[in-house]
Amino acid sequence: MYTTQAPPRPVHRQFPGGPPLAGLAITSTALFLAGLIASTAMAGKAFPSPFDSATSILAYFDHHQDAVTVSGFFQFAAAIPLAIYGATVSSRLRTLGIRAPGAIIALAGGALAAAFLSISGLVTWTLGRPAVLASPPLVRALHDLAFATGGPGSVVPFGLLIAGLAVPAAIGALLPRWLAATGLIIALVAEFSTLSLLINGAAYLLPVARFAGLAWLITAGALLPKARASGSEPSPV
Repeated sequence: MYTTQAPPRPVHRQFPGGPPLAGLAITSTALFLAGLIASTAMAGKAFPSPFDSATSILAYFDHHQDAVTVSGFFQFAAAIPLAIYGATVSSRLRTLGIRAPGAIIALAGGALAAAFLSISGLVTWTLGRPAVLASPPLVRALHDLAFATGGPGSVVPFGLLIAGLAVPAAIGALLPRWLAATGLIIALVAEFSTLSLLINGAAYLLPVARFAGLAWLITAGALLPKARASGSEPSPV
């Protein structure tokens, strides 16, 4: 008598926690810094601020098209791992038992921050095209749009990503309290950077929130557990 054996079931490999959060934050930071450093080295000067004189702004884009193109490329590239970070950390928080809006806020903040940063990168890349440079009013309009989307447009929701992770991580004891408190401070600075749309001096809040926030995401990503320790109860937050 012959017996038939069931075909072997496919083996599904599981990767708990998703891609490494610290690696994603490091990649996004490295790409963003690469754009700043490369474009500055190529042009011999920093990317112009929208608050600079019209003459200096137009002269920069007219004489440093390659630097502008490179800046836009790296800025767009930096947005991709940032979006993945937001999606991964939201999933990680739910895996750790977080049921409050914090996980969704982190997802929404990461998606919006990445979306606006990518738009800013594409607009910046457009500013390096010769056809655009033939119209000074168009250059000024696109430059302002690049600042609005890559500045407060990206940094403000970036603060929501940080707060969406810091608050439930503090309540659920997922991160050290000092780290969660630091994240909340950075998130507040990011939200106050909205004032840069009204007050020129408030634009200094943008790099503070961006670079401090990226450093915080790297640290939090390295310390956030992938699963709760056995015997621990999920937090109700």
